[in-house]
Amino acid sequence: MAERRVRAVKGKSAAQPTPAIEVAAPTMDLSAQQALASGIVGDPFSLLGPHEVDGRTVVRSYQPGALGVDLLPLDDSAEAVSMQALEVPGVFAGVLPWSGGYRLRVRWPSGEFETEDPYSFGLLLGELDLYLLAEGRHFELGRCLGAHVMTIGGVTGTRFAVWAPNARRVSVVGDFNSWDGRRHPMRARLEAGVWELFIPRIGPGERYKYEILGPHGLLPLKADPIALQAEAAPATSSIVSDPTPFEWTDRGWMEAQVSRDSLHEPMSVYEVHAGSWKRRDGRPLNWEELADELIPYVVEQAFTHIELMPITVHPFGGSWGYQSLGLYAPTAEWGTPHQFARFVDRCHAAGIGVILDWVPSHFPTDAHGLARFDGTALYEHEDPREGFHQDWNTLIYNLGRREVRAFVLASALHWLEQFHVDALRVDAVASMLYRDYSRRPGEWIPNIYGGRENLENVSFLKELNDVVHVRRPGALVIAEESTAWPGVTAPTADGGLGFTYKWNMGWMHDTLHYMSVDPLYRSYDHHQMTFGLIYAFSERFVLPLSHDEVVHGKGSLIRKMPGDAWQKFANLRAYFGFMWSHPGKKLLFMGGEIGQWREWNHDAELDWATLADPMHRGVQLVIRDLNRLYAAVPALHRLDVDAAGFQWVVGDDSQNSVFAYMRQAPGTEPVLAVCNFTPVPRHGYRIGVPCEGQWREIFNSDAGIYGGSNVGNGGCVTTEPVASHGQDQSLVLTLPPLATLFLTPERS
Repeated sequence: MAERRVRAVKGKSAAQPTPAIEVAAPTMDLSAQQALASGIVGDPFSLLGPHEVDGRTVVRSYQPGALGVDLLPLDDSAEAVSMQALEVPGVFAGVLPWSGGYRLRVRWPSGEFETEDPYSFGLLLGELDLYLLAEGRHFELGRCLGAHVMTIGGVTGTRFAVWAPNARRVSVVGDFNSWDGRRHPMRARLEAGVWELFIPRIGPGERYKYEILGPHGLLPLKADPIALQAEAAPATSSIVSDPTPFEWTDRGWMEAQVSRDSLHEPMSVYEVHAGSWKRRDGRPLNWEELADELIPYVVEQAFTHIELMPITVHPFGGSWGYQSLGLYAPTAEWGTPHQFARFVDRCHAAGIGVILDWVPSHFPTDAHGLARFDGTALYEHEDPREGFHQDWNTLIYNLGRREVRAFVLASALHWLEQFHVDALRVDAVASMLYRDYSRRPGEWIPNIYGGRENLENVSFLKELNDVVHVRRPGALVIAEESTAWPGVTAPTADGGLGFTYKWNMGWMHDTLHYMSVDPLYRSYDHHQMTFGLIYAFSERFVLPLSHDEVVHGKGSLIRKMPGDAWQKFANLRAYFGFMWSHPGKKLLFMGGEIGQWREWNHDAELDWATLADPMHRGVQLVIRDLNRLYAAVPALHRLDVDAAGFQWVVGDDSQNSVFAYMRQAPGTEPVLAVCNFTPVPRHGYRIGVPCEGQWREIFNSDAGIYGGSNVGNGGCVTTEPVASHGQDQSLVLTLPPLATLFLTPERS
């Protein structure tokens, strides 16, 4: 009952009712009473609350199960007035004998409770909000729709608002009204298809859902699409969120982001599943614990960003968050919204950026979610050839509908603006771009021109990037896109999609395939390590070694490597050296940096105990040192997305499986990277270089500290005036087995 959460009148009970004056009141039409009891009233304000009747103020209230209802003045200046019970049980009416406001005192079998009347309040949402909602241009839905604690006319309670244009009746239900949809039916704002209601004395922590009478009958209870907080799965209720503003301390960080040029800065991302990085007593760490342990770890490992797999509310943990039903709320599994905000704030204080995986492409079919939300295909397409994703058994957002488009877009802004996250990684962009994605002929509908491109989604992605650029300057938007769609990172003004970066999935698949081949046969796959440079600057790329590559039987990174245990570790260290010296920003999924043998399991923490083994510890040190070099040496990052920053020196030595290339940037010393992907040391290997003198070996993945054989060049090599590779000077190097070297000229 709603009054369970409000102040009870002490010392009173149902058996000893407070005396009240009885004043005769006009009755209500019997059919209207029956409609209230049946829960089919779509316009409750026409029946309930105060109404002027023959010069008198008549108040009507529906309180099913109540023994009686009294009217009380707000200032206790007059005697209570007992409302009359009408023909249908639970329907009460009374004449207000005083001018001004009133409270209701409801007498339940368990006691008396007082509350203001929800049906005594006027319109809640303003005309501008309604106009923007109707036009699909409201970019702050998180403050407009959903549940918000506020004070109206001196009364504190919660305003509920939800978009359900095809519903016949919508009610707020929760513990506060025994989940009885007849108790709090909402007012329809027909111009925007929105329903609203202010319920007094309902505050933070209350569980709620919406009971919706659709065109064809009553629907399963629905969670709030724009809930700012929700229960942890498997529970599915929304929660009224604490309205207390979070006190951010990252003003300097946020101001610096506006002018920061990420393209020319180092960007090394540690991808994390928050629930399985570490666990304590069999449970995931919460945001406070993650801040205490994850942030220092990321700082020590010298990553620049943490990327969190989806933290939005999702009903099934096995989806890792990629089947989300709450695009505006962080999952309760790891803490409250305020605790997540504090985690972001502490990341910024430590100099770490935060990237969120965000899923605007599809949503699960759970009955409490968005599926046929008001009894119609509201958020999804009606036709399964457009609206059902066969790979994931999910529904596809109808981004051609302006309200749905705004709902999804405003979610992106919600995380960027309200939670100060620095970037969004947009999941499954390829599935959004093509109408025939993963479909056979006859299973998809062409666009208006007969093509396979999804024009509505293309338009949405362009608008997303344009709006983020305007409203949150400096924020990054990164596409997980696996096709050859042109211009993913080109400006929208030039016909591109406008993303900041794109994951280079082709690079990932090609190079991992090469690394999995026995070195004896790698010469036949030599091109898979060089092919990526043909298109490396066609987009602005992130090189991802993501979670998708260490699950579902694919094996962990270390297990993909061929050879005995020593060779596996050497291969992995050499591969990381190749990756960190290759053009493009870097991303590594957790566990890769410790050479974890086991595939990732979202229900278990990483195998931290393996770090007692020097070989695993050596991989971790490689990642730390590569990150530090990547950040400290401008040639390794400044022209990550510019062809001028890369030059092949040796790209055709397939016989020896050797690669050598120069990373460079104006005004700074170049870096020569040399990779030997065979277990054979190569002595006297000559490589031409542009500068004479000493070249210092600044990284050797075969160093003893990493678990290698400690073969190298004694830390320094001097050029010889022997022409090679188009240069007048050259170095004669010893190439360690299965290793990558970095060398840079030593200026006196």
